[in-house]
Amino acid sequence: MAVYELKNRLVVGIASSALFDLAEADAVFRDQGEEAYRAYQEEHLDDTLDKGVAFPFVRRLLSLNDLSPEDPLVEVIILSRNDPDTGLRVMRSIQSHDLPISRAVFMQGRSPHRFMPALNMSLFLSADEGDVREAVAFGLPAGRVLGPALADEDDDQDLRIAFDFDGVLADDASEQVYQADGIEGFRSHETKNAATPHDPGPLRDFLAGVNRLQRREEERRAQDPEYKMRVHVSLVTARAAPAHERPVRSLKNWGVTVNDAFFLGGIDKSAIMEVLRPHIFFDDQVGHLTGTARSTPSVHVPFGKINEPKVPAPASDGRARRPPAETTS
Repeated sequence: MAVYELKNRLVVGIASSALFDLAEADAVFRDQGEEAYRAYQEEHLDDTLDKGVAFPFVRRLLSLNDLSPEDPLVEVIILSRNDPDTGLRVMRSIQSHDLPISRAVFMQGRSPHRFMPALNMSLFLSADEGDVREAVAFGLPAGRVLGPALADEDDDQDLRIAFDFDGVLADDASEQVYQADGIEGFRSHETKNAATPHDPGPLRDFLAGVNRLQRREEERRAQDPEYKMRVHVSLVTARAAPAHERPVRSLKNWGVTVNDAFFLGGIDKSAIMEVLRPHIFFDDQVGHLTGTARSTPSVHVPFGKINEPKVPAPASDGRARRPPAETTS
């Protein structure tokens, strides 16, 4: 068999917990243990799992392979803590939902994230917080899906992706300035460094891969003026002028692009999401995602200092101090 090369493809790893709704099976595992869980999965082997938080995103991403049927542009690979036996239900559900996913890694009780570099993955999605944090701690691009699964509109073939900036597309250096010096110190720092590109964050390479898909769409439209562009990328950040300039310059320096940019200056992101309706939104702060997850498939990227475990310092009256407001990214 010829070697299947991943180097030039956009490769996404996904845990079954992000692709499907596993709440019922997980409850069996938590309440009754591993053996009961294995028996439950065997008993329900032919029961197709319901769609999970990331299902609409994955379906649309894979649909873009119609731009190059003989040489797929996108590869989605299952990365699972299940063993191969209990993973059978996941693979059968994939087949039942007619998803073109044929590759999987099953590792009984162990996180498979360490295989991401070998598989050229620019993103790993899971509902397991521990797995995601462990991957990010190793410098790997991972995110935890949040919120309930939302209805997947089968007649909508567009793929809308939204990114926060600091701690997602960029590193968190400016967020650290904000946490240390407040909003005025942050604005001064960003104005002074407007022409200095940020260092890339965990999802810069994923955005670059999405941009490659967009370029293929542009090539198709050049051949067929009736072709409708499907992929749309938005930047949605709590930054505002004058701190808007540095992200725009950074994106250009990295050679990546977005279609739209929202510089909200602290406006609630969930209000924008309800209109924008992305199929997935990435942010580094759970406080922002608590609101968006009600209407938008949301992903927490636990990157940077703000996501490190905090030990509250005792206040003078003995009560724990509240952390500073999280409003820059």
